Amino acid sequence: MKVLPFLHFDGNCREAMEFYKQCLAAELFLLPYSGAPGEQTWVTPESKDRIMHSTLTRGTPLLMASDTRPGTLFQQGNNFAVVIECDSPEEIEAFFTALSEKGQVMMPLQDTFWNARFGMLTDKFGVRWMLNFALPKEA
Repeated sequence: MKVLPFLHFDGNCREAMEFYKQCLAAELFLLPYSGAPGEQTWVTPESKDRIMHSTLTRGTPLLMASDTRPGTLFQQGNNFAVVIECDSPEEIEAFFTALSEKGQVMMPLQDTFWNARFGMLTDKFGVRWMLNFALPKEA
């Protein structure tokens, strides 16, 4: 299991992550909303250049971030989540079930286009969590 911070920005994720890249001498991966595979009808002209996902690495991941979609409530200072990279399907199910007790599920666990099982929730203390388990590569 790995635990990482995940930051949320309101349209300036690219700028922030480029800054952190320089500060931390790290490699940067950026995926804009318009770069998501398949027919993404939810990508609007206002959101297409925003960042859907980014990762800073130095051998291993250091930090993840994204932009909110236009119109999504954004509150500076409360714009982070804790990511857990799980090691097994059983682990992600157990953690998700435990953390969501008396909390609010934002996105139920589901298989995603990036070949992972993923879900988001806010726990009963108001802390946001993002759980991810990389699915086996298809042959």
